[in-house]
Amino acid sequence: MTVARILSEKGREVFTTQPHRTLKEVIDLLAGKGIGAVVVSDASMSVLGILSERDVVRVIAQHGAAALDDQVSRHMTPKVTTVTRGDTIDHVMQTMTDGRFRHVPVVEDGRLIGIISIGDVVKRHVNMIDSERQALREYIATA
Repeated sequence: MTVARILSEKGREVFTTQPHRTLKEVIDLLAGKGIGAVVVSDASMSVLGILSERDVVRVIAQHGAAALDDQVSRHMTPKVTTVTRGDTIDHVMQTMTDGRFRHVPVVEDGRLIGIISIGDVVKRHVNMIDSERQALREYIATA
């Protein structure tokens, strides 16, 4: 299974923010949409960074509530690992495991086209395993 297939099943909606927005605005977006991360992008949908719930918690732990007025660009992760539509689910799982993150933007020709969470990956992986298990049971039953 590829990233393209995951995106076709789950959709390409990505919540983004701009680097000048405040952490408070991003927290409101995360909570309001029930999501774990936002991609920081410019008008051309180039990925400038990413900010996750974990990032926000670390910022508040280190700098206190006053940091909520800081610009996103001050606390985002600026070096973002991305994947492409052609990458496999195994590649994405390995990338997320190695990088210890739960969200990875999907980029094509330098532009953001989607985002995949660890939940998306695990769901599809479990479905693939279940399908293989069922096919094996049917094969054994007809042998």
